Amino acid sequence: MIKYSTSLQNISQERLKGFFVGWSSPPSPETHLRILKGGYKVVIAIDDTSNQIIGFINAISDGVLSAYISLLEVLPDYQGQGIGQELVGLMLEELKDLYMIDLLCDKELQGFYKKVGMYEAFGMSIRNYEHQSGRKIQK
Repeated sequence: MIKYSTSLQNISQERLKGFFVGWSSPPSPETHLRILKGGYKVVIAIDDTSNQIIGFINAISDGVLSAYISLLEVLPDYQGQGIGQELVGLMLEELKDLYMIDLLCDKELQGFYKKVGMYEAFGMSIRNYEHQSGRKIQK
């Protein structure tokens, strides 16, 4: 059974392994945890039988008007089971009081987001792939 949570309590970097498949320079589990903790909202999917985190979605926001859904990931072994759609639906519910909820995705993923009620928009972006694994902590 899959359970969903908006809490990061008891979430450690050891429970965040196997994500970012196909990334040339993926964030480490430590950086992944920093990403989740630094966001405005997060929803995680947990396999109740193994207690493994199998998916997540996060959003950053000004908390007043707008939010940006920055990451959605489901572990490969769990894809195709509706977990991603459930994560998006739960996140949209978390953000329902905001005016603007945006995300950027590759063209081949637009159909997925249309199914959950989002629509195609136009935008611009910069990708600094040399920083794909995350900004280092300044000590």
